[in-house]
Amino acid sequence: MIVLMHRKLAAAMVCTVLTAAGGVSAQAPDTVSLEDLTWTEVRDAIRAGKTTIIIPAGGTEQSGPHMALGKHNARVKILADRIARALGDALVAPVIAYVPEGGVAPPTGHMRFPGTITTPEDAFQKVIEAAAQGFKLHGFRDIVLLGDHGSTQAGQKAVAARLNRAWAATRARVHSIEEYYRASEVEVPQLLKGRGYRDAELGRHAGLTDTALMLATDARMVRTDRLRPGREGEGVDGDPTRATAELGRAGAELIVTRTVEAIRKSITRR
Repeated sequence: MIVLMHRKLAAAMVCTVLTAAGGVSAQAPDTVSLEDLTWTEVRDAIRAGKTTIIIPAGGTEQSGPHMALGKHNARVKILADRIARALGDALVAPVIAYVPEGGVAPPTGHMRFPGTITTPEDAFQKVIEAAAQGFKLHGFRDIVLLGDHGSTQAGQKAVAARLNRAWAATRARVHSIEEYYRASEVEVPQLLKGRGYRDAELGRHAGLTDTALMLATDARMVRTDRLRPGREGEGVDGDPTRATAELGRAGAELIVTRTVEAIRKSITRR
């Protein structure tokens, strides 16, 4: 009798656990990432008013001996997430990791360093354009293009202009937000200069600014034991030695704030 009661109790406990687990899995996760949602969750999100989609473009390129090749991809994914949450009505598409990085024959730009991946400009633009057309089809009204890499800026602007002409009679619009890149390239260095850091340290690529932003967004991408001033042939412009996550957090907050402001302004203007 006692054994039978124990068996019934155990069965009831298992049933309770499975029911609870089923209830948790049935709930949509707390995410703004498109690829973490099911298609029905995306459909319901659009119907509930999430009609803005961010298409982030990163890039796979060398960033000196101390930063991983996926720096741009990791950073734009994390910052786009924060931007979408701040907007409140946005989702984030998968990061475009293949962008123009230079020529192959002969190798130019970052293609001189192993691991960098490049794509032709027209191929890059076609990927963005096709993604935007698909999002319009599914009910997104505002398609936002963010580029963490300088080589994506002109292409994103061209795609936005081309699609906005074609969609003039519709409610959908593409917004190429150059303020995102400008904040990281101009405003964040200005912020750090105001704190006493020199231009020679800040650099334009893999220097203090770049490294600090990475430490604040995904520190795993930085090899802190390899931080040193840029040397000829190593792909570093600047000196990342004094880079810290604290400096990067201030810069990341500035980028998010400026980008959210620019997106809202662009959407209002349409």
